[in-house]
Amino acid sequence: MNLIINNSSMVPIYEQLTSQIKTAVSAGTLKQNDILPSVRQLAKELKISALTVKKAYDALEEEGFVITVHGKGTYIAAASSELLLEEQKKALEADIEKIIQKSRSCGIPDAELEELFRLILEER
Repeated sequence: MNLIINNSSMVPIYEQLTSQIKTAVSAGTLKQNDILPSVRQLAKELKISALTVKKAYDALEEEGFVITVHGKGTYIAAASSELLLEEQKKALEADIEKIIQKSRSCGIPDAELEELFRLILEER
């Protein structure tokens, strides 16, 4: 697993880790039951605090992406790819809602927005 930490980023390191692990699941690089490096091992590899790695793993576990078995390790959960897809759909819905609000504030009728959306989809 190739994780890269950007120390100059405004995004907290644990969020960078969780995001990259989710991306690896989405891309199929990490699959169900794959084991993640131990907290200490990953902290040593990335030259960061073990507490930061633990925070990332805890966040992933809380969201259902990983399962930690005490004494055994942290594994990719069975439904993690489905969870990620659902999370992405929620984010997309929020973006679409913003677009709708913006178009209405500009006075663009819903029918025109729908037509614009169809045209853009056809171009892709």
